[in-house]
Amino acid sequence: MNASIHYTEPTLRPDWIDTPAGLEKLINVLSNESLVAVDTESDSLYSYFEKVCLIQFSTQHNDYLVDPLAVDVSGLAPFFANASIQKIFHAAEYDFLSLKRDYGFEFFNLFDTMLAARILGWSHYGLGSLLNNHFNLKLDKRFQRYNWGRRPISKKALNYACLDTHYLIPLREIQIRALNEQNRLQEADEAFERMTQVEPTIKTFDPDDFWRVKNSRELHPPEQAVLRELFVLRDKIARKLDRPAFKVMNDASLVELARVQPSSLNALKQTKGLGSKLIQHNGLEILEAISHGQMAPPPKYPASHHHRPDDRILNRYELLRRWRNELAASRGVEPDVIMNNQALMSIAKKNPRTMGTLTKIGVLGDWQRETYGQRLLQVLNGQS
Repeated sequence: MNASIHYTEPTLRPDWIDTPAGLEKLINVLSNESLVAVDTESDSLYSYFEKVCLIQFSTQHNDYLVDPLAVDVSGLAPFFANASIQKIFHAAEYDFLSLKRDYGFEFFNLFDTMLAARILGWSHYGLGSLLNNHFNLKLDKRFQRYNWGRRPISKKALNYACLDTHYLIPLREIQIRALNEQNRLQEADEAFERMTQVEPTIKTFDPDDFWRVKNSRELHPPEQAVLRELFVLRDKIARKLDRPAFKVMNDASLVELARVQPSSLNALKQTKGLGSKLIQHNGLEILEAISHGQMAPPPKYPASHHHRPDDRILNRYELLRRWRNELAASRGVEPDVIMNNQALMSIAKKNPRTMGTLTKIGVLGDWQRETYGQRLLQVLNGQS
């Protein structure tokens, strides 16, 4: 790819897949490739029950857009699990969590262009920056907040989605060369493998999460009781409408209602941020929630379930963190590229004295352990 050429949103011609026959044909194509770039688009900004709304694929020869709202994509499972095909993502974590949540896919053989860029110490590792730096291409950021659950999808949005995968294969080639030059390919492969193990968590609603609402702690206790009732009602309405809670009522409106506590529909209309449709359809429910909150006992701030480790563990953790941060600075990478804080805390708690006990903790990959293991033990043993 000639980086001197200026690409201004090139118009691509991807195949649109929205039928079982089309998907079967695509699966046959993908199964014969060794490298396939993949991305997904979801509707978290527009739905309470978030879902994958588009899956993009690029081979070295063509681009494909699959509509999972129109066709059952569970047949893609063998492709994602095929270890002989390398799947190239950019920032794969969110895509993996979404695809595992919706379809239970398993992933093998990943190359993540964002992880690779971070391991290489590239200061700008967002996809837009990488495409601009290496292919002189600027993406239209307007589509980052596009409603991918809406049909039909505009041609410009489809083109934007296609660009998310179109350049990943040549970008991978650039990064492979750089990783080899820095002798970082094994480190990257281990990071990619670790990424395939991420697991989604089930989305649950906790009424006591109202304490996370900004300014909730500044309310008087009786007002906090009202806020809790409103918080619960907002979630109920959001579920029913399948809209994000913040698009039903934002946090500032909840706090304002808890403070003012309007008692009529006319008074409700004076609250900033409440839409006329919400008041029309749910105004009485809002007033009822306020009334229930006024009669409810003041809520108590929940006790923390996070127990502070003892000072010996914290001291070991701080020693490990300082070593990790100094190493990261010398390499020109962010600290978690070396080792994340969760791994450091696990090691600090177990306080291993041998490579065998360090291995049993299970938080380090083979490369990390072979590269950093002895130094970790020295740090824990107080050796500078």
